[in-house]
Amino acid sequence: LSALIWRLNSDWTSLVRPWIPILLGLHLQFSQASNCPEECRCDRTFVYCNERSLTSVPLGISEGYKTLYLHNNLINNAGFPLELHHVASVETLYLYGNQLDEFPVNLPKNVKVLHLQENNIQTITRAALAQLLQLEELHLDDNSISTVGVEEGAFREALSLKMLFLTKNHLSSVPIGLPDDLKELRLDENRIAVIAEEAFQNVTRLERLLLDGNLLTDEGITPGTFQALGTLRDLSLARNSLTYPPPFLPGEMLVKLNFQENQISKIPVKALAGLHRLEKLDLSSNQLQMLGRGVFDGLGSLRQLTVRNNPWLCDCGMHWVVSWLKSLPASLNVRGFMCHKPEKFRGMVIRELSADLVHCSEAASTADTALIPSISTDFPLVTRHVSSSKRPLTTLPTLYTIYTTREDGLRTKQPLQVTFTILNGSDIHVRWLASFPVTAYKVTWARMEPSLTGDTVRERIVGGDHRGIRLTNLEPKSTYRICIIPLDAFNNYRPKDDTVCTEAMTTAAFFSPDNNNRRRSGLEQATQSESGSPLLLAGLIGGAVIVVLVVLLSIFCWHMHKKSRSEWKYNRGRRKDDYCEAGTKKDNSLLEMTETGFQIVSLNNEQLIKGNFRIQPIYSPNGGLSFRDSPTMNNSTMYCKNNVQDHDS
Repeated sequence: LSALIWRLNSDWTSLVRPWIPILLGLHLQFSQASNCPEECRCDRTFVYCNERSLTSVPLGISEGYKTLYLHNNLINNAGFPLELHHVASVETLYLYGNQLDEFPVNLPKNVKVLHLQENNIQTITRAALAQLLQLEELHLDDNSISTVGVEEGAFREALSLKMLFLTKNHLSSVPIGLPDDLKELRLDENRIAVIAEEAFQNVTRLERLLLDGNLLTDEGITPGTFQALGTLRDLSLARNSLTYPPPFLPGEMLVKLNFQENQISKIPVKALAGLHRLEKLDLSSNQLQMLGRGVFDGLGSLRQLTVRNNPWLCDCGMHWVVSWLKSLPASLNVRGFMCHKPEKFRGMVIRELSADLVHCSEAASTADTALIPSISTDFPLVTRHVSSSKRPLTTLPTLYTIYTTREDGLRTKQPLQVTFTILNGSDIHVRWLASFPVTAYKVTWARMEPSLTGDTVRERIVGGDHRGIRLTNLEPKSTYRICIIPLDAFNNYRPKDDTVCTEAMTTAAFFSPDNNNRRRSGLEQATQSESGSPLLLAGLIGGAVIVVLVVLLSIFCWHMHKKSRSEWKYNRGRRKDDYCEAGTKKDNSLLEMTETGFQIVSLNNEQLIKGNFRIQPIYSPNGGLSFRDSPTMNNSTMYCKNNVQDHDS
């Protein structure tokens, strides 16, 4: 019997056991539904009380709900009942878009994520945050929080706080007393002008710091402010007023660094030293014109470098940048290295420039020349005698100073004379004369217009016994930059000291050497001719347009004049037989003639109906106003016959 009873109990247990979770779930569901506030809608663990014009938090929110939506209402600081603080199950609370002017109290004690953005919160007290020991993520964006409105050490009361968002407030400095375990801090779009040295003193686990859109200057950031942030991975200082990167940046873990939209005009060579893990660097929209050699050395992990919208100066200081860009691996994406000045290089990609085409600015050249002692200019000039009937465009010989290395290793200044002769639209003869032994000459040339991207740099090496070279197959009416580089026995040269570069312009394809008027300043006159050609073409087009308009206007005037002299016809919508019925019962209107003479003609060459009509002048021919001034004549009464008679009043 006992065995039978035991067997029945085990069967009953096995039958009821699968239904236990279902029954418990139904009980919980009905229990929650029965405790949902009347003003809200409840669904599982969510309570929707948003956008209902509520002025306070509804009563009756029971345990079991995890997410509470109260955003876009009219709730003020007095609308938080004490019982809300004891609802332990709520972890996420949305209160943005209300009418709070202080940090609220009596919030659910175990809330982890709190959204308070888009209110008018001005003050934050330590007591309010001390109630939220489990708070991990706090959103206070777009409020009216000022530095004096935050009680010192208030945020430190939230012991578990990991993420703090204070974007678009009125802070003038970084709040003192941040939580020790803070990982992300957003202070962008404030009025921060000063960062105290102790601002991040205890924040040793911070990974992301955003300070964009503030009033930071070089003097406002204490040196070494960021040095203690050993775990920082993302630092953004965009849209401030910095003129150079802050010193002592944290280099242990930093991966992303943003400096766009500042006033940075220089980067010290050691400013980025030690950032071995940096992957993204943004220097866009600053005032950078040049970079010191080796400024990016040590950035072995760099994957993206952006330098757009900087006024890059493409002179001799960019030589190393061109070489560096060409040597970069494919894994490094560099954007924005584009020439801004000089004007002839504007818009050109720096990476595609040849080192021979980038020269120093005029000021730099003058400064360099001032350091070089003057040398004798009594160097013999070489001229080429050609027939006076056919004389190409020859520039005057130009004397350049270069440095050569003697056998004892000393570098001395030596003159080099260069002459350019423009033979025709596609050939230029380059000649030189050196007073020192040269093993070989390297000649490079490239077309300067419309861009360097469409024409590669061509070069040729000739022996040291040569005194010239002829460049052929050039583009007519194009400017070429031609460089002559003396080489030593090992084909070594220094681009800055040993290179002679100048520009020459080819003539048009139809150039005739017989034009003696253009032979004296060939390059200058060729340039003027090229610049004047568009003006001449524009003048011809404008003249042709004016002639066409005059002809059309003349035709129109002639047509209107001819039309005005055509025979005057009076119709006014009448039928053709009404011309002889004016003034009768058929048509009571009067036919008024203001001309001194007129003629009545038939329509469609049809004969007028026979009848009489009377012509009576209203105004006299001599300008009088009285009818008596023009007596009626016997012939004023006439008949309509086959032919219409003429009558002069």
